[in-house]
Amino acid sequence: MVKHIVMWKLKNKADCAIIRDKLNGLMGKIPGLLKIEVGIDFSNNDAAFHMVLVADLESREALEAYRIHPEHQAVIPLVQTAAIDRAVVDYEI
Repeated sequence: MVKHIVMWKLKNKADCAIIRDKLNGLMGKIPGLLKIEVGIDFSNNDAAFHMVLVADLESREALEAYRIHPEHQAVIPLVQTAAIDRAVVDYEI
């Protein structure tokens, strides 16, 4: 199994809810995507990222399929427009 973790800082933290809903909407639409969790930071710490995505995927191949899947690709422009910083970690468990 693969964990795919992405964190974003946004221009406007109010966009978190819209992005969360779009990302959560990917569940059940992409083969190999086992679980998706999207969290919004509540700390108001300047060092904190505003939101995080934690996704469980069946394999590295499933992660690659997720990356190029049209449903995922449709969310990317929204996130790119809203984000000012992004961090990613992918690892096998």
